[in-house]
Amino acid sequence: MEFTGRKVVITGAGRDFGRALAIRFADVGAEVFLSARSLAAAERTRDEIRARGNERAHAFACDLSQPASVRAFADAVAQSTDHVDILVNNGAPYLDAGGFEAATDEDIATTIASGATGTVLATKHFLPLLLRSAVPDVVTTVSTCGVPGHERSTAHEAFYAAKSAQAGFVDILSKRLRPQGVRVISLYPPDFANPDPLSAEWHTTPRGAHDNLTADSLINCVLFAVSQPRDCFIKAFHFEQVR
Repeated sequence: MEFTGRKVVITGAGRDFGRALAIRFADVGAEVFLSARSLAAAERTRDEIRARGNERAHAFACDLSQPASVRAFADAVAQSTDHVDILVNNGAPYLDAGGFEAATDEDIATTIASGATGTVLATKHFLPLLLRSAVPDVVTTVSTCGVPGHERSTAHEAFYAAKSAQAGFVDILSKRLRPQGVRVISLYPPDFANPDPLSAEWHTTPRGAHDNLTADSLINCVLFAVSQPRDCFIKAFHFEQVR
């Protein structure tokens, strides 16, 4: 797949799946605009990408739980480019279950604000740049925690709340943005294997029918969806959970 010339914004790109997405998009030629809660984390991913030969990688700080930070991120990207082709809403802190009452109020508030409000605000503030693109796509990493009735995750109830809010948001967004040519694509993965994309493990992680889904397969789904002709609106990817 060839993405030379495409401009891609990725939130939560400082580590884990967001970092893997950023590296992969850059490897296929995209110009990437990366955010993380700390600028240093985003810069580390940017520097890894540049070391692989793609100089068109840019780093920004963005705390998705803070509306002013989301606006500042979008404004900073707008100063660097006149349009964005793909927004990937990936940033959302995970909160593990440790007993409903064990989590602090601050952790609960940050989890819901980042995943729910942050996703809505990032989409709102990047939409003007997306509408200047001939191929605008919004991709959101939700989770099986956003699927009604799902109960197999060990995530905290606040994480479930955030992901359920994301799911409701992208569902209505896909209908309301289609007349403007914006595709809204969502991923609902269960827990998945997410090795370092620059390690040997990325290529050796088991990929059989009884193994967990891998980050590589998830990224392939994203690249496939955004590379389709503009009459093809793939709304969501759902995956079987094997464990």
